[in-house]
Amino acid sequence: MPAHSQRPAGFAFPPPPLNLLRFICGIAVILLGLAGCAHYQLGNEGELKFSRLYIAPVASDALVPQSRALVTTALREAFVRDGRVSLVDFPSEADAVLHVKLLGYERSVGVSRQDDTGLARRFDVTLRASATLRDNRSPQVYFADRPLAAKRGVFTDSGLVPAEYQLMPLLAEELAKEALHAVVDTW
Repeated sequence: MPAHSQRPAGFAFPPPPLNLLRFICGIAVILLGLAGCAHYQLGNEGELKFSRLYIAPVASDALVPQSRALVTTALREAFVRDGRVSLVDFPSEADAVLHVKLLGYERSVGVSRQDDTGLARRFDVTLRASATLRDNRSPQVYFADRPLAAKRGVFTDSGLVPAEYQLMPLLAEELAKEALHAVVDTW
């Protein structure tokens, strides 16, 4: 019998050098990956300079009836759902005050009918606004007149007026999301 076959039970031959190198590289990649992810956390870790926010009633230069109340409500709901700041009822209780002003409401033809190109089948509706965020404890302005816009398509199968009436809460919600990101995301 050859000398190498006389080894005690349980003894294994060392792996070939190429497999050993692959094994060591695999372990190194796993350890580096775990070390890189050790301090990762989901969400936005940027800290805000305020914790209590007052949302002023929305002002409007746009000729859209009932839009101020819808947008104000949508703004408050968006901030409550997000939860990064607490809303207060009076400006005197707030660290910061958000002012939103509706600037315009525009409608453009998105799709026209095949049988009559003068009649629109779908309109693209845009609600434009500006937002200003002020520090209530000092004269500092975090941002002024930041443009916001919400755009949606509206189909006119049931008539333009009813379709736009049903679209307004969706535009208000989209505008509120834009304002939320402008205020709480790192700028």
